[in-house]
Amino acid sequence: MKIQIDNSLPKYDTYKDSGVEWLGVIPGHWEVKKITHVFNKIGSGTTPTAGVLKYYQDGVLNWLQTGDLNDGIITQTNKKVTIQAVKDFTSLKVFPKASLVIAMYGATIGKVGLLGIETTTNQACCVLADPNDFDAKFGFYWFIGAKQVIVSMAYGGGQPNISQDLVKSLRIPAPPLSEQTLIAQFLDRKTAQIDKAISQKEKQIELLKERRQITIHQAVTRGLNPDVPMKHSGVEWIGDIPEHWEVKSNKALLEETNEPGNENLPILSVSIHTAVSSEEIDGEENIRGKIRIEDKRSYKRVKSNDITLNMMRAWQGAIGAVRINGMVSPAYIVAQPKGEFNADFFEYQYRTSAFIQQMDRYSKGITDFRKRLYWNEFKQLKTIYPPIDEQAIIVSTIENANQKIASAISLKQQEIEKLKEYKATLINSAVMGKIKVC
Repeated sequence: MKIQIDNSLPKYDTYKDSGVEWLGVIPGHWEVKKITHVFNKIGSGTTPTAGVLKYYQDGVLNWLQTGDLNDGIITQTNKKVTIQAVKDFTSLKVFPKASLVIAMYGATIGKVGLLGIETTTNQACCVLADPNDFDAKFGFYWFIGAKQVIVSMAYGGGQPNISQDLVKSLRIPAPPLSEQTLIAQFLDRKTAQIDKAISQKEKQIELLKERRQITIHQAVTRGLNPDVPMKHSGVEWIGDIPEHWEVKSNKALLEETNEPGNENLPILSVSIHTAVSSEEIDGEENIRGKIRIEDKRSYKRVKSNDITLNMMRAWQGAIGAVRINGMVSPAYIVAQPKGEFNADFFEYQYRTSAFIQQMDRYSKGITDFRKRLYWNEFKQLKTIYPPIDEQAIIVSTIENANQKIASAISLKQQEIEKLKEYKATLINSAVMGKIKVC
């Protein structure tokens, strides 16, 4: 869907100084009102004593947290509280539909929601209810349009806060009520168009990612030549493979190694998202960084072309090829090739959904978070083994395809960011009176 960015929207005939520095000028017939004059009720909530079942178990009242805010209409909450909680905590009030909510602190600071439900809230939410001759939807869009400025007013160190007093001190441009409604309706239409375009591009990105996985799976299980004679692999989950390929157990290809690390080697990680890192992870980003001050000989050394896997996360795909000499956690398995072996090819194969499912089946543990894939089980897994020269060609082909798909995804992501920027600019311009939309 193509969105036409209309730069021809007219401005108002006359403007005047709003009297508020960051608001600048506003249309001549608009007013500036204090938030406390616009909303008759401004309040917050609380968190009933954590862990007390009578406040949460079988709760029937919505309980809004800042994580529920989505800069949109709130139709549900992730948690509910009991009627007893409202009785025991006087600060836990039920706010009506059409109230505005703004996150006052935390990772979601400045996020806004318009209530489509009745709800209680926690203490991090500021609720503006019972508007006085004011369209709540216009106010919703105004808070979105003014978000950056409002957040810049926050105070505090590592986690800035917006207080209720700050919200109450804000002044908001106020067109006549009928004009507020028309502006809100205009923005409803335009933002719906933009959101639809964004959604379509996000779906296109998902299709590109699916194509990448299909391309990889096809290449590492069927090869690159669709006309090559095929044979059954003898393994149900693998199915047919090229006639000249083999199926081997990992123990025929790899052997476990437990060589200790040393101070001069980088600590590498194994991720379910990116496989094995090619550089040392920053200690602030890696919980295992604390071991830097301990004996690094407890780590396992890895060498280029090894395979390493995280025993606790292998069932989710935490396995990959080592590309630089380094060391990994003692909780990882390190395996080195016995013969001709292209680790990049086997990383692609090991990270296909079919092989991950095989690792899941062989993992031991009562629950997912207790699952472990040990070497004795990993070495039994069946692996497709093409000739070594073909392994290299397949890796090169996959990498070329991945590069093209990555470029296409990047382009879609840039288009999404431009649409989001346009949406933000359009909202700000409409609610601040920079353009005339009705």
